[in-house]
Amino acid sequence: MAIDRRRPGRHGLVVGAALVLAATAALAGVLGIGRTARHVGAADTRMLANGVAAASAVPGGLVWADDFNGPAGSAPDARGWNRETGGGGFGNSELEYYTDSTSNAALDGDGHLVITVREENPAGYGCWYGPCRYTSARLNTNGKFAQRYGQIEARIKLPRGRGMWPAFWATGSDMGSVGWPASGEMDIMETIGSTPNLNHGSLHGPGYNGGGSLTGTYPLPNGQSFADAFHTFAVDWAPDRVSFLVDGVTYETHTAAETDGKPWAFNHPFNLLLNVAVGGVWPGPPDAGTPFPQQMVVDYVHVYAAGDDSGSGGSGGSGGAAGMITGTGGGCVDASGAVGDAIRLSACDGNRAQSWNHGAGTFQALGRCMDVTRSGTANGTVVRLYDCNGTNAQAWTVSGTRLVNMGSGKCLDAADAGGTGLRIWDCDGAAGQRWTVH
Repeated sequence: MAIDRRRPGRHGLVVGAALVLAATAALAGVLGIGRTARHVGAADTRMLANGVAAASAVPGGLVWADDFNGPAGSAPDARGWNRETGGGGFGNSELEYYTDSTSNAALDGDGHLVITVREENPAGYGCWYGPCRYTSARLNTNGKFAQRYGQIEARIKLPRGRGMWPAFWATGSDMGSVGWPASGEMDIMETIGSTPNLNHGSLHGPGYNGGGSLTGTYPLPNGQSFADAFHTFAVDWAPDRVSFLVDGVTYETHTAAETDGKPWAFNHPFNLLLNVAVGGVWPGPPDAGTPFPQQMVVDYVHVYAAGDDSGSGGSGGSGGAAGMITGTGGGCVDASGAVGDAIRLSACDGNRAQSWNHGAGTFQALGRCMDVTRSGTANGTVVRLYDCNGTNAQAWTVSGTRLVNMGSGKCLDAADAGGTGLRIWDCDGAAGQRWTVH
């Protein structure tokens, strides 16, 4: 395990503030955008860096995805991503100003997100060192998606050149209340332009952060660079354990036993981030050999549940244990009836139709799934019990007291108490959208 003592955490100063703001914002929705068969399956066969095909089993069902399928020049989907702004250095003396412009973060129309770094200052931006010299983009899912356990992966082609500092990472969704590093940080992909063949995978927590993080590296062989082609960066995450992978190869694993008694900060939901920083105390500034503009091209971001259903699930997911879901008036979500019948809110009586499992990013009862009829997205579309089929119509995440459907970005809603059927509706905080997953 290699530790670079110069290397800071990537938490920065703006993330904590953004989390506080996000905690008070309305949830716009959760993504399952443009899923295509090329990325999804019960198992992936990946080509390793040495050209050998290796099978890598997906830990569990797909619970969140962005395949960046949209018109060229369009912004990242705001239902899943926030675009941070600012030039305060982010705790690392970085040189860029992060904008919310599509000049710095946009879809290319061919299924990719492109983060572009430019040597410019088109709007007179001010940075911590004076007028800014560079613009870039930093995206996060704060307040829109968080995950606990499973596999988090992205397929990315990186920029090149001294001073470039791209990253795909995750921070604890409780940062706004506990601060960094108590919230934890997982650096899934982190490279610097001066060593373009070397990926760093790191965990930062209380008492083991910055240059003292739990960290390791993955070198590409034979002079290859991560800027030459797409590579897949991932973590496999379970209680008290995180493993790091590149192109399906596990190159380091860390456990709670390595913290010397300090708190393990990785058993709660985390938010995702993508960014390209410029300069900073670790990579140093660009030099004359660094061409601009630079681009980080992201093919997809996928999140899978834990394969054993032990504690996985989106924002505060309840894990694999079965339990009731209670709502308006204390009634229970009830799947009694035939396949295809509406799920209803009924008096709680402890029957099996009121026992729900959320371990795989779906809600399951009686061996079937909570389903939005015909993958509908319109307000009022009936929610029913249906055979599990892995579509986003059956993918749900818990966000506070809301149950949000991935396919529609809308909330599970009870129009009134009693025996009424449930439906999806715009997330508006109404009493009929407040649920407790037991």
